[in-house]
Amino acid sequence: MSHFSYIQTQFQNLFYLEKALNKLNIAYTQEHVSVSNSGLSQINLVIPQSNGYNISFCWNGKEYDLVADLSFWKQTLPQETFLNNVSQEYASEVVIGEGQKIGFEPTHYKTNVDGSKTIVLERYITQ
Repeated sequence: MSHFSYIQTQFQNLFYLEKALNKLNIAYTQEHVSVSNSGLSQINLVIPQSNGYNISFCWNGKEYDLVADLSFWKQTLPQETFLNNVSQEYASEVVIGEGQKIGFEPTHYKTNVDGSKTIVLERYITQ
């Protein structure tokens, strides 16, 4: 019997979530889901697993929840480490992307020994 876990995240932007998954080399597909009888659809991301118990990032109207049957988890990393890695890469993508929107460019990107990341953004003002 399947018992799905819904793990709340802070992922609110599909573009940055996809960039994070791509950067981590995590294969996924987009799944278009109809929203009731409104004629609208939302996009969920599905990470296929060899056992058929796929992992999904599903839009709950506010953010993307990680949805999985944890007893059938078949990723190379444990669920907590997997989610931490995606969260860290997502945050990096948000900082860089939102910074670029207001004129900043990344000039230095480094992964530290402890696994944390350092990102330096600069903006030159011409007078």
